[in-house]
Amino acid sequence: MSNCVRVEQQNEQHVSEPEEMDMEAGVDEPQVDAPIPIINGNLVPDDGDTIKDQEMEEDTSWRSEATFQFTVERFSKLSDTLLSPAYYIRNLPWKIMVMPRTHQERPNQKTLGFFLQCNAESESTSWSCNAQAVLKVINVKDEEKSFTRKISHLFFHKENDWGYSSFMPFNDIVDSDKGFIEDDKVTFEVSVQADAPHGVAWDSKKYTGYVGLKNQGATCYMNSLLQTLFFTNQLRKAVYQMPTEGDDSSKSVPLALQRVFYELQHSDKPVGTKKLTKSFGWETLDSFMQHDVQELSRVLLDNVENKMKGTCVEGTISKVFGGKMVSYIHCKNVNYRSERTEDYYDIQLSIKGKKSIYDSFANYIAVEQLDGDNKYDAGEHGLQDAEKGVRFLSFPPVLHLQLMRFMYDPQTDQNIKINDRFEFPEALLLDEFLQKTDASEPASYILHAVLVHSGDNHGGHYVVYLNPCGDGKWCKFDDDVVSRCTKKEAIEHNFGGLDDDFSVRHCTNAYMLVYINENKLDYVLHSTLDSDIPPLLIERLQEEKRIEAQKRKERQEAHLYMQVQIVTEDQFCGHQGNDMYDEEKVKYAVFKVLKNCTLYEFMQTLSQTMGYAPDQMRLWPMQARRNGTRRPAMLDYEMENGRHMIELSENENPWNIFLETVDTDTAAAGGTLPSFDKERDVMLFLKMYDPKAKTLNYCGHIYTPITCKIRDLLSVMCERAGFPQGTNLVLYEEVKPNLTERIQEIDFSLDKALDELMDGDIIVFQRDDIDITSDLPTARDYFHDLYHRVDVIFCDKTILNDPGFVVTLSNRMNYSQVARTVAQRLNTDPMLLQFFKSQGWQK
Repeated sequence: MSNCVRVEQQNEQHVSEPEEMDMEAGVDEPQVDAPIPIINGNLVPDDGDTIKDQEMEEDTSWRSEATFQFTVERFSKLSDTLLSPAYYIRNLPWKIMVMPRTHQERPNQKTLGFFLQCNAESESTSWSCNAQAVLKVINVKDEEKSFTRKISHLFFHKENDWGYSSFMPFNDIVDSDKGFIEDDKVTFEVSVQADAPHGVAWDSKKYTGYVGLKNQGATCYMNSLLQTLFFTNQLRKAVYQMPTEGDDSSKSVPLALQRVFYELQHSDKPVGTKKLTKSFGWETLDSFMQHDVQELSRVLLDNVENKMKGTCVEGTISKVFGGKMVSYIHCKNVNYRSERTEDYYDIQLSIKGKKSIYDSFANYIAVEQLDGDNKYDAGEHGLQDAEKGVRFLSFPPVLHLQLMRFMYDPQTDQNIKINDRFEFPEALLLDEFLQKTDASEPASYILHAVLVHSGDNHGGHYVVYLNPCGDGKWCKFDDDVVSRCTKKEAIEHNFGGLDDDFSVRHCTNAYMLVYINENKLDYVLHSTLDSDIPPLLIERLQEEKRIEAQKRKERQEAHLYMQVQIVTEDQFCGHQGNDMYDEEKVKYAVFKVLKNCTLYEFMQTLSQTMGYAPDQMRLWPMQARRNGTRRPAMLDYEMENGRHMIELSENENPWNIFLETVDTDTAAAGGTLPSFDKERDVMLFLKMYDPKAKTLNYCGHIYTPITCKIRDLLSVMCERAGFPQGTNLVLYEEVKPNLTERIQEIDFSLDKALDELMDGDIIVFQRDDIDITSDLPTARDYFHDLYHRVDVIFCDKTILNDPGFVVTLSNRMNYSQVARTVAQRLNTDPMLLQFFKSQGWQK
């Protein structure tokens, strides 16, 4: 935070100070709030009226500056740290802290410690407040001989007090001849000027009527410029009128600017700008460092100007910001001149070696002599002595002045910041710089905005001081914090240059000024009302806010919910790989479910959504097996319907479930699923392999007792595959990828024929008349080949950015086999192909 506040002192002068002037935070000594009988906590505001802390009105607690006193009785007996009652400035409690101090090296020399304390009782660690103060010990005999010192400090939780451990010798205070003590009483006074605090509940809207912009961490001068453009009310009105109904909300600069302006006008909290920076592509700190505020202004205004073409607000940018100048070259000795009239939207003023803005304007229109070796080539007249310069034909209603504080230094070969003092007035008269003046419309301007930078060329902090209504009531816009400030703080404190005052930093100064023509104040600053905003725009922006609020609520409540992903049997059809479906390609029915929702409640929801009665559905959670497969497992609804979903899922989120339902005809007839005994029955899935087509066909699932013999299932398999009954079949168990075992003994029961029989086991069958001409004659061969398959993208090297095509190969193929396969895809001779291995490019 920049130190931008200058302390005003009333009737004071410095007297001789002790040799030691160490300014520091208070030491960790026991702090004792002074008992009421021995102190007087009267408060003295700047107007001199005395009021008590208890009587201070709440609506003045936000004030930026105040003076308060603290009187200590029986001062000569002072032995502990004393704190005054709290006085509220910027909604923070401030106290005077005094204590006797002795030095280890000089134990006989007693001094007074005098500190200003801020917000010491807060438990927060994120707050901060920059302030300047004058600490004073009142001289009761002669006010002008009061002893004063100044401090400037950023108060925060680790340094919540600041002052002097040796403010003045204790003996000087208790010496009645010197006038600091009377009746053993000493009065301390502090005059504080504080910036608005950060990290606390500062209500900018309440205290100023305006809101700030959030700091994204890499937006530099953007927030200051946006506030400046927003308070150019005529521009704001025109921006609202731009037709953005069909614009992409993530790419449109005009729409993003409309959004920011609308929220600044209606929000009670700081406004975000991420959508705006995303729309014009400056999303990193480097983007802002590589450009300046003038370029950003042009990016925004150019986009707005183009969008206004063909609308009722076309030409607004030039009407508000556009002026005209003429560049000329006049030959001295021949009748030849060259002139070119130009439009401008801002003026860059050199400040190096200039005392004030008037000097810069004079330099801008100064005549350059072209003579000697620098004569002007006047065509048929040859080289001639000439004068070159610029004259202003007109100044715009809103005048943007770019102060050239950042310049290239050829000696160091880098950019530097010029911190020289440069004065600018509140009222600016520019008639003398016009080629032709108009008495009816003088070029008389009022200062509207001061954009300020604190720091050096490599970084710093940006704020803007604005006079929103042009009435001299200034506010400081420091990103998300807006606060009222004095005219002196807004103007004089930002001239730059060295200053003895603690409140002014050498590197804090203005880099851009905005003036408004006095005759155009009503035109430029006319109030912007809701009626100036098209209803369709309001509706769109409010709908965006509603959707964002809903998403924000969902994010905040996300920890309360889990995702249940339902897969139905139709997703198994056509699957050509292991298990029942491809998890990357399957289309789940997704349900957002409260974690503490019971299984019963979820089944009711599922019933309404899927259109089946609860007894027409059965849930089979997909369970990960030790061998790397995922198969459905039994969920006992009768036993588990009262348990929470997150418990049943064993904290798996998302939780994938196979939903078994009755067929359509059974559902229409009101039929239910057959009963399933988890102790005696098992659910199996059937697949049929076709060697000629080299494909798998899903043949549904069956319930069967675990004691059932394999032979008893053959008729079901023939029926499902469309084979004649009695067709000889070869059976395999799909155990895991690259492990498919043939089932040899069909007269064995399932629990003996299959390895570790479980719900969700898969039996793959095929006809026993194996086609020996097929290169994958058996299901085992198919799954073995599947295990080695790999999809390869081939791109034409001679075609830039060729998307290529995908060919499924086997990692067991040799070069000739790969070449033949690709050549077949391209319908060419494999001998004409040459392959190159792709290589990752590295900078």
